[in-house]
Amino acid sequence: MLVHQILKSKSDDAVVTVPPGTTIAAAAKTLAERKIGTVVVSADGHKPDGILSERDIVRELAKRGGSILQDSVDTYMTSKLVTCGRQDKADGVLQMMTDGRFRHMPVVEDGELVGLITLGDVVKARLTELSMEKDALEGMIMGH
Repeated sequence: MLVHQILKSKSDDAVVTVPPGTTIAAAAKTLAERKIGTVVVSADGHKPDGILSERDIVRELAKRGGSILQDSVDTYMTSKLVTCGRQDKADGVLQMMTDGRFRHMPVVEDGELVGLITLGDVVKARLTELSMEKDALEGMIMGH
């Protein structure tokens, strides 16, 4: 399965972005209100500058306390993004996410943000693919 197929299967393919300079408190509020685990930091809403997850916020809260809430997302975002393209295979994306120990990956084409996929999206797609393969093999064995 390819990334563009995963994006098509998502009920909401919008990517939530916040501009650089947004406070951690505002980013956390966005995460909570939208019931999402990450925001992409982007000055123009199209080119990703970084990514900030709930985990990033919680780790810093544990280290430094509530004072981080007034800090900028730029301070804690991951700026060395690992991205994929629409034509990438789900297996490869799953491997990159597993190796990098992250759960969200921006989908980028020609430097522009076109989507965001989660580890859950990729696992769900892979399970669907395996189920179809199983059904096809059972059909061949049964002679259908």
